[in-house]
Amino acid sequence: MRHKHGYRKLGRTSSHRKALLKNLAIALITHEKIETGVFKAKELQSYIEKLITTARVGDFNAHRAVFAYLQDKVATKKLVLDIAPRYAGRNGGYTKIHRTRIRRGDASMMALIELV
Repeated sequence: MRHKHGYRKLGRTSSHRKALLKNLAIALITHEKIETGVFKAKELQSYIEKLITTARVGDFNAHRAVFAYLQDKVATKKLVLDIAPRYAGRNGGYTKIHRTRIRRGDASMMALIELV
């Protein structure tokens, strides 16, 4: 049973899960809206909101902390300089999830996650 467990395993090893969340976060920062599975979107929401909260400071250490998670210079720069300052007066709730459709191949619930 997974009562009060901290995260979803998403059927992957820890390194695969880390890479998946990193790539989804880079895609969300780049496009500001992506469609993925509902459970991946829910995990990504927690991951990206922590990154935005860190990036809101906007100093060199924020750049380093965000880059340590993303390992992508372009996405890090866009997050710290463009996206995070938008949420300066907002305490959390930077993303929203909309359920969109049921995927035809495997009947999985899809969701659209976007920056507010």
